[in-house]
Amino acid sequence: MKRFLGFVIKEFRHIFRDKRTMIILFGMPVIQLILFGYVVTNEIKNAKIAIYDKSKDEVTRSITQKIISSGYFELSSYIVQDEQIEKSFREGSTKEVIIFENDFARKLEKEGTASVQIIADASDPNTANILVNYTTGIINDYFRKEVVQGDLPLQIIPEVRMYYNESLKGVYMFVPGTMALILMLISAMMTSISIAKEKEIGTMEVLLVSPLKPVQIIVGKVLPYVVLSFINALTIILIGQYVFGVPVLGNYFLLLAECMLFIILALSLGILISTVSKNQQVAMMLSMFALMLPTILLSGFIFPIENMPKILQYFSVIMPPRWFIIILKNIMLKGTGIEYIWKETLILIGMTTFFIIVSVKRFKIRLE
Repeated sequence: MKRFLGFVIKEFRHIFRDKRTMIILFGMPVIQLILFGYVVTNEIKNAKIAIYDKSKDEVTRSITQKIISSGYFELSSYIVQDEQIEKSFREGSTKEVIIFENDFARKLEKEGTASVQIIADASDPNTANILVNYTTGIINDYFRKEVVQGDLPLQIIPEVRMYYNESLKGVYMFVPGTMALILMLISAMMTSISIAKEKEIGTMEVLLVSPLKPVQIIVGKVLPYVVLSFINALTIILIGQYVFGVPVLGNYFLLLAECMLFIILALSLGILISTVSKNQQVAMMLSMFALMLPTILLSGFIFPIENMPKILQYFSVIMPPRWFIIILKNIMLKGTGIEYIWKETLILIGMTTFFIIVSVKRFKIRLE
């Protein structure tokens, strides 16, 4: 029995001495709990909306104030022309537009009815549906209180319109998000594992003494994955369009160019992971932990970024899939061109350049 207890104690000591094991046992559960606790929620907070007040009377101002002060919405802008509605959605600065008709208060007083039009960006159907329900509920609550007080015999007539996804199909959200997830995981993971495997089985030494330069070695290793990942991207687009009915309203060549940019970014990230991985297992763990969970939780793929705490919103800025998903939705669902996605494109180019420079530098250090 003493021998058995001594063996168990030895195992405990062995575990406590291994920092990586301790991180997996205690660090990962804490990080996952914090991420899921703060991110996984159906509540809406600080959703950006625009107000188009054609009446500009006391009643519409009161309703607007009630909506903004609810805590669910953040006023992005006041719209003064019909043309600005579409533009605000294309720019991505607005999730919802609330339109009050002309002579709103006068119609309430004389006719007892007035209409409010609610237009939502349904490229994310779940969020759009929740936003419309919240808005309708707040407006109805305002009118109910007015009726109880006997001030006005009011009746609200909500007119709801969904942009870019009138039928609220969930696949419109999942196809762009799934494309970003697949391309990130396959490209980065396969590249990191491929290079880590060369080091693990010892064939990397053969490459190191060959006439090939470090850049040529890296390009030679990743070029097949560039081609295969591009085929994957093209396959996802075609399946999404012809099987699930997800449209591609924008330019196909621009969409494929953006996909290629993201693939190169993911591959360069995979190279960077491989330079800090001693074997395939470590490369796979780093790829899964550092890429899969953040892509699902912090990219806006499933859960709105506006709902997250500020620190997680800041952290999501360095997540490449966040910007790629915005690009995909703009090109595929909104039909926009480069003039609306140039900022996101520059961010991806900057990240790609950074990963490539760091990866090549670390690879040269290993050559020495």
